[in-house]
Amino acid sequence: MSQHPESAISPAAGDTPALDPAVADALKRDAAGLVAAIIQEHGTGEVLMLGWMDDEALRRTLTSGRVTFYSRSRQEYWRKGDTSGHVQYVKSVALDCDGDALLVRVQQVGAACHTGTRTCFEGRELAAVVGSA
Repeated sequence: MSQHPESAISPAAGDTPALDPAVADALKRDAAGLVAAIIQEHGTGEVLMLGWMDDEALRRTLTSGRVTFYSRSRQEYWRKGDTSGHVQYVKSVALDCDGDALLVRVQQVGAACHTGTRTCFEGRELAAVVGSA
């Protein structure tokens, strides 16, 4: 993310509606106020990447049709694709049973990873013993 930053988005204006209180109450944030957001291709189920959202990033994602993240390293909002053209169009958003992770299903245009690969996991497999039922 930090090697090829997407354009920053300024914080919301004071008159912008806040995140729905019912959604905000259901979230279990980390110490920095963030929730992990797993990004999945809606058509194939392929996991593309993981990003972080605070209440404002989630509000923007839910209301704009595009995915907005909060950059932990730059401490600013960024919308995927604003500089790269590799846009993520929101298809659905779900909160997990514990409230500490989001699943954002998207239509991905171009690469999801800042390295140029389709996913942030492509070519990064670790050696692991494979289990069986």
